Amino acid sequence: MTTPVTPDTLTVVQAAARLDDFTVIDVRTPAEYAAGHLPSAVNVPLDQVKRALPEIRQAAERGGLLVVCASGARSEKASGLIAAEGVPAATLAGGTAAWASEGRDLERPVACDTRAVWGMERQVRFTAGTLVLLGLVLGLLVHPAFQLLSAGIAGGLVFSALTDTCGMAVVLGKLPHNRPRGTNLEGALAALRGK
Repeated sequence: MTTPVTPDTLTVVQAAARLDDFTVIDVRTPAEYAAGHLPSAVNVPLDQVKRALPEIRQAAERGGLLVVCASGARSEKASGLIAAEGVPAATLAGGTAAWASEGRDLERPVACDTRAVWGMERQVRFTAGTLVLLGLVLGLLVHPAFQLLSAGIAGGLVFSALTDTCGMAVVLGKLPHNRPRGTNLEGALAALRGK
């Protein structure tokens, strides 16, 4: 049985000073990763972290792990999963948004489809808002029962906030525009084994 460890949180300044010492794991969707990521980051989407644990453990044995996402929420969850397996990992406070806002460079892969894709949080807000409005309009124009759609979305948002999970983000992450060509988990696992 592995002994869980407590993940660290690093500021942009702290992470930048030690970036060459870390294996950087970006847990965003492949499309978000393709839109810009920390230098030398490897893309292992949050829903694939458990599958990648053996390779993540290998990378941690060679040096530190820095887990990043867009704002820090998904990387905290991923760091928790990794730390529960006894593998020390740090997360970047504020994620790639904080990194970029402090003027740090982001890499964009040449081989990936880099069309503009909204960040996952923006996609969730758009989808939730659209469904709420749709439920209200259909409730007024077609049948009042359609207002249950709006109530269901509101309940889902409350549940999401209370549990710090987001089922809508998981579903949206599986859509084709969030999984561009040229990005695959096997390549990321090979990179983690070889680093």
